[in-house]
Amino acid sequence: MSDSPLTSRLERDGRLLRLILARPKANIVDAKMIAALQGALDEHRDKSELAAVLISAEGPNFSFGASVDEHLPDQCGEMIRCLHHLVMSMVEYPLPILVAVRGFCLGGGMEVAIAGNFLFATNDANFGQPEIQLAVFAPAASCLLPERIGQAQAEDLLFSGRSINGEEALRIGLVNEISDDPEAGALAYFDEQLAPRSSFSLRHAVWAARHDFCERMKIKIMAVEKRYLQELMSGEDPVEGLNAFIAKRAPQWKHR
Repeated sequence: MSDSPLTSRLERDGRLLRLILARPKANIVDAKMIAALQGALDEHRDKSELAAVLISAEGPNFSFGASVDEHLPDQCGEMIRCLHHLVMSMVEYPLPILVAVRGFCLGGGMEVAIAGNFLFATNDANFGQPEIQLAVFAPAASCLLPERIGQAQAEDLLFSGRSINGEEALRIGLVNEISDDPEAGALAYFDEQLAPRSSFSLRHAVWAARHDFCERMKIKIMAVEKRYLQELMSGEDPVEGLNAFIAKRAPQWKHR
């Protein structure tokens, strides 16, 4: 097995960058996975012939989420900053990012997925931001979800921590297309809608469509990152929730 948690390759005559999470079945978005994704996106960002990126995953699940151990106070600062740098790199990427999802797509894994432009999923995919169940919150998703699915729908998922299937995700606008084979759906979209276009002009079209959104996201992510690291993690319940999850026991909230 390769030491890399990510498979990266160019397809479609160098016009499509395939990034495949390669640590099944969980595909945890830990420091190594974040660094691998960041490196691959940076490496190919300025290739003039590139027209799009497709992110998918080996195994039955897209990702169980981020590493809970890396959320503990002694590690969370570096992890959060690196994840947010990756998310902003995706939000500001100069070409469309397609994401194909099977199985569980939770927590930090869902934050990576929704930082893309177009999501393709199976009907029984499982999307969720369960962080609140551990007495923390999802910083990037708190910024991305209201923009993608509206304030009320985003608050439902963020405050409850509940999960939804692909059908509901399609209904609320989280997902663009449902199919039995989301990778094939994403590839068909690329072949029919993006491959015939000029990569040079696509870059300008992406900038024009997303410039205002990108500026809002920069401000939002900076604010929620500061709140998470300086205020949330100074509380007792977030540390209790994380430790209880790791120990596989019920948390004992002090509500502070």
